[in-house]
Amino acid sequence: MARRRTLLIMAASFVLASCSNDNSFSDLSCFMEEVHSLPATPPKPLPVFIPYQAFTYASSGERSPFDRPVQVDEVTYGSSADSVRPIAGRERELLEDFSFDSFTMVGTLEDSSGRYALLSVEGQVYRVGVGHYMGRNHGRVVQVTEAAVHILEIVRNGQDAWVHRPRTLTFAGREQAG
Repeated sequence: MARRRTLLIMAASFVLASCSNDNSFSDLSCFMEEVHSLPATPPKPLPVFIPYQAFTYASSGERSPFDRPVQVDEVTYGSSADSVRPIAGRERELLEDFSFDSFTMVGTLEDSSGRYALLSVEGQVYRVGVGHYMGRNHGRVVQVTEAAVHILEIVRNGQDAWVHRPRTLTFAGREQAG
């Protein structure tokens, strides 16, 4: 124990002796004096920042930019004398509250009364058949096959008239035109 104490005291004295004030740092002192004698350089100017300009989305009546684009290959425009228009006074069905892009076809069922498509929307599965309405554009189911649901929507053509727009929802969940 005494031997350790002696070695510890010797090591401490060696460390203190090495930090003594001698002139071995004269070259460092000369360098520091030389640097302090040079003229100070001005700092670089701060970068110019362009102020943020907020973007306001003012097209709330338009199609959402996050919806898949609708591809319609062939649409026949009707004249004002045509009878293409939504049925007035018809009671809306439950699936007419959902956007067409939110539907996913997950299967089909068939019984003695016909074939039905199973559609998933917001975690729920619904059964639709020919004659049922779905989507926000007065879409009526016109045909159900094992691989697709064919819907005929009634939309405005931009000229104060209504036209039929065919849409297809396939089993893989992808919408196809006509």
